[in-house]
Amino acid sequence: MSVDPQVVRDWVALAHEEEGSVEYDRLFAAYDVVSDMVYERPDDAWNFILEALKLDSSIAVVEVLSAGPLEDLLGYHGDRMIAHVEREARNNPAFAKLLGGVWQGQMTSEIWARVQSVWDRRGWDGIPAA
Repeated sequence: MSVDPQVVRDWVALAHEEEGSVEYDRLFAAYDVVSDMVYERPDDAWNFILEALKLDSSIAVVEVLSAGPLEDLLGYHGDRMIAHVEREARNNPAFAKLLGGVWQGQMTSEIWARVQSVWDRRGWDGIPAA
């Protein structure tokens, strides 16, 4: 199975909408699709995360993508996904910055340590961007 490009576009658009607006409510189905994907289809969720970041790396999207799908994916499927995350963070500075916004949440201590070894926290939580 693959990721529907319309789901990616709708999810990204949702990140820019004001909660409770008509457009937010219209787009919210994409949130549910991505949430289900994170829990049930981690490989598709991984592809979604990369596509969403490629489509829009604005702070509005990065904040929600980091603390939502990426953090949950690592919390529920960390053992399966951490090698992909490490490789992407080493090769893609935008992804390393995205990774900098995750919190440990449901991640095991081992997965959390591996995340911290490749993330870029600059620009998060008051850490200077450069």
